[in-house]
Amino acid sequence: MADIFKKIARKALFNRYHGPELISATLTDWCETNNIELVYIQPGKPQQNGFVERFNGSFRREFLDAYLFENLSQVRDMAWFWRMDYNEERTHESLGNLPPAAYRAKLENSSSALSH
Repeated sequence: MADIFKKIARKALFNRYHGPELISATLTDWCETNNIELVYIQPGKPQQNGFVERFNGSFRREFLDAYLFENLSQVRDMAWFWRMDYNEERTHESLGNLPPAAYRAKLENSSSALSH
């Protein structure tokens, strides 16, 4: 996790839905050591983390509510295919009608062009 945070920001904010009573001391210590501020979502304010709420709603409606599963292995296999479609094939209006993978590649290419 440390490598990820080093790549994305010098000072990162880590959004959490739950208050400090549900966070392990190890995570809290690690965040302090790495100068990462824990920011909690206010109770009753899911719009403060709208992207996650949107994904959770889509996953619930299109996957969890759409199928009856026979076992956990089936859920994992089908979820993998759903996730691949969601991230690799399906366009997202918020990403300029690109799939997330294509949008990420576009951002990475534009970032590398700026650094040269």
